[in-house]
Amino acid sequence: MTARQPVARSPWSWIPTLYMAEGLPNVLVASVSVVLYKNLGVSNAAIAFYTGWLYLPWVLKPLWSPLVDLFRTRRQWIWAMQLLLGAGLAGVALTIPGPHFFQLTLAFFWLLSFSSATHDIAADGFYMLATTEREQSFFVGIRSLFYRVATIAAQGGLVILAGELHQRTGSYATAWSSCFALLAGVYLCFGLYHGWMLPRPASDRAAGAVVAGTFGAEFLKTFGTFFQKPGIGWMLSFLLLYRLGEAQLVKLVQPFLLDPRAAGGLGVTNDQLGLIYGTTGVAVFIVGALLGGFAVARHGLKSWLWPMLFAIHLPDAVFIWLAYAQPENLAAIGLAIAVEQFGYGFGFTAFILYMIRMARGPHPTAHYAICTGFMALGMMLPGMWSGWLQEHLGYRHFFVWVLVATIPSFIVAAKIPLEPEFGKRNET
Repeated sequence: MTARQPVARSPWSWIPTLYMAEGLPNVLVASVSVVLYKNLGVSNAAIAFYTGWLYLPWVLKPLWSPLVDLFRTRRQWIWAMQLLLGAGLAGVALTIPGPHFFQLTLAFFWLLSFSSATHDIAADGFYMLATTEREQSFFVGIRSLFYRVATIAAQGGLVILAGELHQRTGSYATAWSSCFALLAGVYLCFGLYHGWMLPRPASDRAAGAVVAGTFGAEFLKTFGTFFQKPGIGWMLSFLLLYRLGEAQLVKLVQPFLLDPRAAGGLGVTNDQLGLIYGTTGVAVFIVGALLGGFAVARHGLKSWLWPMLFAIHLPDAVFIWLAYAQPENLAAIGLAIAVEQFGYGFGFTAFILYMIRMARGPHPTAHYAICTGFMALGMMLPGMWSGWLQEHLGYRHFFVWVLVATIPSFIVAAKIPLEPEFGKRNET
């Protein structure tokens, strides 16, 4: 008998859904959890500190990413992690209405964080194995688009849905429990669909014991070559400090918008938050990121580094105006958020491209994973203390501090090594 030939699958049949499945848990852990806990009456200090810890799996991701190569196929990892994500979401849904919801939901969010980080490793590796080089070039924008669609669906649509359910039931606990139960069902569908639809490339196989025997030496060698790069001290400082102000700001934007005006906030509803921040804000961020990519492709990163630094940092000042003026007009609030998010998207392009520049040379995949770990660390540590700081300073002075905290990024940007031609379209 001849061996059964694997069924050919169009990348259109699985890449959009795979990257929606990759994007959803990330935004649920990093952003939606903040709104959930704010609605349930948790303090800003506790929200920022404990949800900040949830970044840790993405910080440590490079340490266990080789295990995905050694044990089982990436396809199997994807299927297993999606079912585990569904179980974690069901756990959140079941524990929200209980008396110890904060501790129990945090435990399940930790499960979601580790499962999501592992799913990222497997999905990105599978993408490289199941597509040709031509398909990889074509679909890189498609996968990014659907990752952002997942962001809008969670940060916008889910928050709006929670607001609508709260108006009907009068209980945020019931509203959010229903939302997470819905998500658990979505991930059950993702797991079943991808278990059937994902292709089975011959190259997707476990590395096994042969590689495991030399794993320790190769692992240390990979890390060693990364930290021997010329100018590595300034480059790591750039990764950690480029978003020092933004890392503190992002944890408090949604609490600020939701807090009542008597507490210094703007008193918007969940529906309004999901519209102006989770939907319009993310859409404008995407536009800014696309324009940033076009600009660098035309003139190179070195030409655009400083404009992008100003673009990502100076619009933070809109929150100073919002905190002092406390406008009631939703269009004015939405416009201010849009300005900040556009600048964030445009300026974030420089950060992503510099990580690509750092990863060049031997072991580019592993070195890029290390960069993403430092990127997550740069968000995690400042974000953890931002809530405590805001409660001591108040929103007005806190947003002034955020602007001051952007200064170190300009200092390290002046020191990093960067070739004039890097990032241009004709650069390989």
